[in-house]
Amino acid sequence: MPSQTTSTNGAAANGSAKRGRPGYDQQSVLRIAVDVFNRHGYDATSMGILADNLGISKSAIYHHVPSKGDLLKLALDHALGGLESILEQPEAAAGAADARLEFVLRRTVAVLVERLPFVTLLLRLRGNTEIERNALERRRTFDHKVAALISAARDEGSLRQDIDPRTVTRLLFGMINSIVEWYKPGGSLSPGKLADDVITMAFDGLHGHTAPPPDPAVIATA
Repeated sequence: MPSQTTSTNGAAANGSAKRGRPGYDQQSVLRIAVDVFNRHGYDATSMGILADNLGISKSAIYHHVPSKGDLLKLALDHALGGLESILEQPEAAAGAADARLEFVLRRTVAVLVERLPFVTLLLRLRGNTEIERNALERRRTFDHKVAALISAARDEGSLRQDIDPRTVTRLLFGMINSIVEWYKPGGSLSPGKLADDVITMAFDGLHGHTAPPPDPAVIATA
């Protein structure tokens, strides 16, 4: 008679693989679910599609989470928790406003790269469910706090005065959010260099640090 210390998936019968299911835990189920949500869209993804991608039955998924909505909430909490924690860091709370803003932008890029599939899902929300609407409200709160940092930096005189802080916020996050559409982790562009480039674009723009060209009016009268 076969020993009860092994199962078809090779797991020990000490509870490490519950009820003989394949070797998934909640986090591995979540990672695969997020990938499926991003490929098919959350609304179009059924529990049957998730089960097919996981290679397990729908009832096995329910062993890990009560519903598709719970998977979505876990994924969005992971993305938003990373962003919200940035503003809790000492570097975001004290010091010159422009330095705090730079720290927040750098860490936002880092969180985006570290949690790329999760942030991608967050950025593609349509607000069709209460879970999505709550997540979007949390994201708006984060954006408003960054806008307040931009206003503080303007008041300190470290940022230009001629662009509305709300416009600056939208443009900055438009640039940062676009990263999810083209950045490939593990490629030639490292996360650190990516953050450096974002900061350079945000604070210095595209003009090179050279002497300004001569004024044509001055040349004409010379």
